[in-house]
Formats: sequence, structure tokens, C-alpha cells
Amino acid sequence: MDNGNRLGEYLRARRDLARPEDHGMPAPGRRRVAGLRREEVAMLAGLSTDYYIRLEQGRQRHPSPQVLDALADALRLDEEASAHLHGLARPTPRPRLARRPVPASSSGQTGLAD
Repeated sequence: MDNGNRLGEYLRARRDLARPEDHGMPAPGRRRVAGLRREEVAMLAGLSTDYYIRLEQGRQRHPSPQVLDALADALRLDEEASAHLHGLARPTPRPRLARRPVPASSSGQTGLAD
């Protein structure tokens, strides 16, 4: 799993678990994917297919809470899975660099010539 795109990996995994017939779509005899197609998830969530693809590919990493709720509904996520989805989309705070203390001058000189 690519740790840099955990949101996209999670969306793909949940999409693979979703069954088209559970969403009122006919299950054709042969499908190229195990679950819903990207286009189907986008349609169910009310998103453009392009935007959904960007989410899965990690080119859009911080969707709004409304988009996440729509995706959770489209993928029929329970409360715990939905909370996990929201958590994955939250930006992770970057660690702050420790500031190096400025050494105090014991002689009171600035080091500049008079």
C-alpha cells in the first residue's frame, strides 16, 4: 500500500467490495472490475468522474466533508468506516522543526569591528 495515498487506496478497496446489484444496477455477466466502476461511484456520489479519479490517484488529497459523506453514502460505509474515510482525508500536520537557541554572547561584543 502506498502510504502517500492512503485515501485513494481505501477508496479503491471499498469500491472493489461494493456490488453493483446492491445499488440497483444490473450485474452484467462480465465486468472488468470486481465491484463498482469509478464512473459508477462518481455518479452515485454526485461527483464528476474526473474528480473521483483524482481522489483515487492522490492528485486531490483533501476533499470537503460533504464530498466524503457523499462517497460514504455511495459506498454504503458504516459509521466506523465513514469515520476512517474522514480521518484519511484530514491533512496530517507536519512536524515542526525545533528552533536552535541563539548562543548568548558572554563578552557582550557583537563581533563587529569599531
